[in-house]
Amino acid sequence: MIFLGILLGLAAIVLFCWLLFTLAVFALPFFAAVSAGTWAYQTGAGWLGAIVVGLIAGGITLGIGQVLLVIVRPMWVRLPIALAFVAPAVIAGYHVTYGIAKLAMPSETWQIVFSIIGAIAIGITTLLRVAGMAAAGPSSRDLAQV
Repeated sequence: MIFLGILLGLAAIVLFCWLLFTLAVFALPFFAAVSAGTWAYQTGAGWLGAIVVGLIAGGITLGIGQVLLVIVRPMWVRLPIALAFVAPAVIAGYHVTYGIAKLAMPSETWQIVFSIIGAIAIGITTLLRVAGMAAAGPSSRDLAQV
């Protein structure tokens, strides 16, 4: 029975890590949605209004980011757009990794070390996924044929 508990615990950790890596790109739209929904609720919109405002704000944030990554060509302008999506993912990755490390090891120093490593890994993964959202521009060979 103890062995089954250990296996289920490891499966849960793997599941949450997979979710974190998959959903890290959406940390900025989620933050925008929660912030806008909270604002709407505090101004008297009620639960339904707050949910609708949050969904709209999150969708607009994600949409604007994707459109900007597709439209903007200079790499020096794309980098801050990508970093706007990566920064909240790194912060969320640090805290999630810290929570998992806190359950797994008693040493505070090693908890922080593994949390920083996890944040870096999630940041790199998010940067690669955001870069993959941007459509590839026309190649020089395609321009020569025009």
